[in-house]
Amino acid sequence: MSPPLAFSAEAAEARAAGRPLVALESTIITHGLPWPRNLETARAAEQAVRDGGATPATIAVSGGALRIGLAPDALEALARTAETGAPVAKLSRADLAVCLASGAAGATTVAATMIAAHAAGIDVFATGGIGGVHRGAETSFDVSADLHELARTPVTVVAAGAKAILDLPKTLEVLETLGVPVIAYAQDSLPAFWSATSPLPAPLRLDDADGIARAHLMRAALGLPGGQLIANPIPVADEIPYDEIAPIITHAIDVADAQGITGKALTPFLLDRIHQLTGGRSLEANISLVRNNARLAAKIANRITTLSQNA
Repeated sequence: MSPPLAFSAEAAEARAAGRPLVALESTIITHGLPWPRNLETARAAEQAVRDGGATPATIAVSGGALRIGLAPDALEALARTAETGAPVAKLSRADLAVCLASGAAGATTVAATMIAAHAAGIDVFATGGIGGVHRGAETSFDVSADLHELARTPVTVVAAGAKAILDLPKTLEVLETLGVPVIAYAQDSLPAFWSATSPLPAPLRLDDADGIARAHLMRAALGLPGGQLIANPIPVADEIPYDEIAPIITHAIDVADAQGITGKALTPFLLDRIHQLTGGRSLEANISLVRNNARLAAKIANRITTLSQNA
């Protein structure tokens, strides 16, 4: 049985012509950003991919199918659920198949988007930030499925690092244990989502899209499972420096702990609280880094396609 894939007209045309595609997730639209900024951001990310010479494929689930690319009206309808509260499941590896089998609507996290992208033959995926090891995971065992997905699904993921609300050192340790290459783009410091740099040194560094594409193809040639994480720093003009945002994050986590907020509700709660505490700066930074990641992802997808066709 083949996975139920439904390509948008734009994605199907690019696929048939052998042009590069870039996958984009949908939980940032439904659960990450408020209306109407979520729609503006989704459109801007798609346009950044097009401007980079690739075709965007925003991924979601509806009608029993993995939607590989959304038509403009479908993208807007999905974004409006953040305003209307219409039920849209937040899907990861554990619940993706159940949502598809039941015909329900769902938005894909990093893990689910990687699964869908690989099933659709898409090598590169751009997101905001990956999930990881939550603070206090030594007692809560709250570790994102994104980390294991990176270890098993051969997709290059472009993100501004892991979300800064996480325990970044533990997240790096788990990724190392799982054999996932964490590659900082053009710098030696690991970016930390809203912050271009952090106190953590990057495990690996590559300075251009060509090198990243070659590393992606070399992993396949070696028969290595899993993908690679490209940690792309937010433009400095739009960042919130690490030393400034760190105490704000700690305060937001303390509030969540006091209110007993856990599981899938935790990340949206923390992002909203940090948005309030930064006077909206975190939202603007989030939008900037999403566009920036989409631009780099398009360059990488182009190089993978060119190198593959010339092999």
